[in-house]
Amino acid sequence: MADQPTPLMPHATATWLVDNTGLSFEQIAEFCGLHILEVQAMADDLAGSKYTGRDPVYAGELTQAEIEKGQADSTYRLVMQKAPAEVTRTKGPRYTPVSKRQDKPDGIAWILRNHPEVSDAQISKLIGTTRNTIGAVRERSHWNIQNIQPKDPVTLGLCSQRELDAVVKAAAKKAGLENASADPAVEASDKAKLIEELRRERDESEKAAAEAAQEAEAAAWLESKRASEEEQLAEASADLGVETDSAPDSQD
Repeated sequence: MADQPTPLMPHATATWLVDNTGLSFEQIAEFCGLHILEVQAMADDLAGSKYTGRDPVYAGELTQAEIEKGQADSTYRLVMQKAPAEVTRTKGPRYTPVSKRQDKPDGIAWILRNHPEVSDAQISKLIGTTRNTIGAVRERSHWNIQNIQPKDPVTLGLCSQRELDAVVKAAAKKAGLENASADPAVEASDKAKLIEELRRERDESEKAAAEAAQEAEAAAWLESKRASEEEQLAEASADLGVETDSAPDSQD
């Protein structure tokens, strides 16, 4: 059988299968792409990290019938019903971490002040913003204009120095501000390096977005699990209190 993809959250899925099915550790490990010792550690509650179970049936990755086949035959290899959807970004401005998004107006203001030849489209692509925001900063109608201070977008981490230099150079050529002709071989080499760097940064951003999505889902499952455990603990405490109150006093 050809190799099949692993669940979106392998460890959380393995935890659920250990707790809710009679599948063997080998079957769970193979389906989740884990080592059998990892699954054994989860079952024995010895794993270094605690995972909240993720139901693969609810996620559409397994069917109950498939689980029953595996429980009936320990040598049966589970077949994934539907591979997890790949986390991808839609077309649009470049991805900027949430922690740096509030710095975008400062970067826009710096470019507008120091490189007025750069077009709004170039700024939008370089920093990952919208033309409306650029226009608001230029016209000083931005809602936070009183706090906007022009700052180098490279220093803010909104782009690399190579990206900024390339945009400024392209804008200068288009505006007729640069007359010197560069060596075509050097320009081709710089372009190739820039493309490679942009591709690498794009891949890193997509990877970070995928990891963030998985972490967010894991956090949601963990929060739900904790709430359930707290509710069960409260009910158990209430039942214990009732039994204690109703017990007759002992007499000598």
